[in-house]
Amino acid sequence: MGSTFRSSILAGMSIAFGGFVYLALGGIAGAVAFTLGLITVVCYKFKLYTGYLGFMDVRKDIPEALLILAGNIVGCLLIALLARLSPMHLQEAAQKILEARLATGALKCGALAMGCGFIVTTAVTFGRKGQFLPLLFGVPVFILCGFPHCIADAFYYLTVPFSFLGEHIWSVLGLYVCLVIGNLIGGNLFRIIMWRRDGNPE
Repeated sequence: MGSTFRSSILAGMSIAFGGFVYLALGGIAGAVAFTLGLITVVCYKFKLYTGYLGFMDVRKDIPEALLILAGNIVGCLLIALLARLSPMHLQEAAQKILEARLATGALKCGALAMGCGFIVTTAVTFGRKGQFLPLLFGVPVFILCGFPHCIADAFYYLTVPFSFLGEHIWSVLGLYVCLVIGNLIGGNLFRIIMWRRDGNPE
């Protein structure tokens, strides 16, 4: 359990560094640069919530998934504290992302998060085989499509000015739960759709 938690902290830090550069650059360039975060996770085999979902046994691995999620959030917090020291306008960029999520609504964001979960599972599946093109294309695709990634979003929300975050804390928590669930469903869409009546995947 300890090694899983430590690995998940490193995974959260890796994704947060990707989020850091996305806040700094924005647009297509930032979305492409963000890819380094997920490549780092795959190459080092760190425990990432969204990268774990499509491969876990849903009947017994939910506790481990939640442990990984907690560690990822801790890793995001560490980099978010670093982001607060940056002279770049990272907090303002993060607040714009959160404002857009809140304006869209928790349920709609949760539905959109399924797209991210599907893409990440696909990208990680190929990345584990040493095929990184799906990672290079998949990450910019889910960012530019506005499909929320709950770990990247954890970094964004923790980077937002505390005054704004505190003012909207309950809405943000409700939104975040929807993203976590949306990523979970999306990460397992392939298995859900391809499941046969005998209980075995195709």
